[in-house]
Amino acid sequence: MTTEQLRPDSGSLPRNRSSRPSPYGGDRLLFLTEALRTFHDTGALAPSGPDLVNALVVPVTSRPNRPISVLEVGAGTGVVTRRLARVLRPGDRLHVVEANPRFADRLRDDPVLAARHPEVELRLSACRVEELPEATDGPGPDSQGGAGRYDVIVSGLPFTNFEPALVRQVLALYLRLLAPGGELTYFGYLGTSTARTLVSGPRRGARHRAVVRLLHRFEATYGLGERTVWRNLPPARAHLLRSPGPYA
Repeated sequence: MTTEQLRPDSGSLPRNRSSRPSPYGGDRLLFLTEALRTFHDTGALAPSGPDLVNALVVPVTSRPNRPISVLEVGAGTGVVTRRLARVLRPGDRLHVVEANPRFADRLRDDPVLAARHPEVELRLSACRVEELPEATDGPGPDSQGGAGRYDVIVSGLPFTNFEPALVRQVLALYLRLLAPGGELTYFGYLGTSTARTLVSGPRRGARHRAVVRLLHRFEATYGLGERTVWRNLPPARAHLLRSPGPYA
């Protein structure tokens, strides 16, 4: 695991960006390449579209008037990360977790992230969320002696590609990492159960349905609402959930 602070640019962005990755076409090509190479961990063939990104960052755009701490898991090429960097305010903290080393390299060299407000702290961990020190040792105390947990978690993990036991582990971890009353967003693509059975066979179809049932139970317990995003490829449903306890 590698964790590092990403420092903002001290001045304006360089005029010659030919060596910089494009946040649009270049990301789509990289995303497709990695999806074809490691579809189990990527879970899609293209980055999330603007409408889905907006649905996922709702807890940050409708937030309390104080600094917040945000965890993004499975950032990919950074479409959600860039949106978060634009809407976060001075004093906020963003911790990005991305296990794919090629995606992590893209995030390190992203011009939008480098140009964020200098008082927005950005940390990148190139690992799986289960490998974070917070995940194994529990959240450490913050400067006020609190739990040091996250106010918001935005998850881009492809849950239906995983085994049910791993999904259960990650969801339980999210609850431990969230502050009381903190909010979690994640999404799933529509119509995947039938497609998975037709393409992968009955065994993987049954595993997929087991994960969907697990997610439905989780959403019934902690869910605040959902939004269907038809203008995405493929169409998706974004879920908003809240951890138990009063929001500080």
